[in-house]
Amino acid sequence: MDKFDPAKLRTKFDGTSEGWLVHVYSGDRRLLCVLEPSHAWMFLLGCGLGILLALGWFNLAKHSPSPTYTPSTTPPVMLID
Repeated sequence: MDKFDPAKLRTKFDGTSEGWLVHVYSGDRRLLCVLEPSHAWMFLLGCGLGILLALGWFNLAKHSPSPTYTPSTTPPVMLID
């Protein structure tokens, strides 16, 4: 009976930890752009920060008192030479 060797298992599945790439091609098979994992992480980070900013802005606008206009009762001072 063969003994279990974890080194053989590691070499068999080594390609799974390399990450991924998405190549986007046009209709005439020219490469338009390449999307890498860092692009996806930055997109998700931007979405998360955008949601936090929107929620904070909404809460600040909801709880802040609306300014009321009070006209001045004294006339402006006119300085004439």
